Amino acid sequence: MDKNNLVTVQDLQNMKDEIISELALIKGKTITQKEWLRSAEVMEMLSISTGTLQNLRINDEIPYTRIGGTLYYERKAILKVLNDNKKAA
Repeated sequence: MDKNNLVTVQDLQNMKDEIISELALIKGKTITQKEWLRSAEVMEMLSISTGTLQNLRINDEIPYTRIGGTLYYERKAILKVLNDNKKAA
């Protein structure tokens, strides 16, 4: 790369526009979140282990639906459990 390359105002504007476009795409992806999550997604969301998730089910702390051998959790139900168990600072 040539050390004498100059960055113009237009180059910076183009770069800014590209970054904004990428962020809009990322934001759009997070807005359209899935309504129903599988166990692995819930474990990742809550940063918990398989055993902890199982204990939450056994103790009826997290509602779930079983279809065949697959467990599904409603995203809004998980968020409700989190909010209901929030402790005051």
